[in-house]
Amino acid sequence: GANLAARRRRDNLPLDDNRYNDYYSPMVSIVQRELRQKAPPPSLEAEVFLALQIAATRLLDPWTRYLKARGLTHGQYNVLRILRGARPDALTCGEIAERMISRDPDITRLLDRLQAQGLVTRQRDVADRRVVRTSIAQPGLDLLAELDRPADDMGSRSLAPLGRKRLKELSGLLAA
Repeated sequence: GANLAARRRRDNLPLDDNRYNDYYSPMVSIVQRELRQKAPPPSLEAEVFLALQIAATRLLDPWTRYLKARGLTHGQYNVLRILRGARPDALTCGEIAERMISRDPDITRLLDRLQAQGLVTRQRDVADRRVVRTSIAQPGLDLLAELDRPADDMGSRSLAPLGRKRLKELSGLLAA
């Protein structure tokens, strides 16, 4: 610290007081630690990309376990929320797929399971019998109403340690 600065002044060397540097810290990154890799990621972009995936998984894992205990997958929960948000309209498989956060390659089978549980209803379109429209049934609405509070609590518990200021900064970064 102070000794280095004094030596630089004495030896007439420029003081590096720049707070932004293009080099990595010699410390092991969270990505290296989590993935148990000896070498750091090849670039800052790669490190941030992997760190975001790790963070998303850490945030979703407790919620996914909670949903599983209630007989739902995260994809099924997502579809129920999409259908609730679309009410009173019913949506086609394609419209549901466009709104999914995590893409599911087989929306039809996912809807089959939700229908078997009585959480959604499906009807053929009157104008075009090839089109099937899905809407959320009352038991699906009731289930979501039970899950709304725990979902909010889970998000609050997971992210509250960041504080409001850092959450706003993170939200702005993610919106960019």
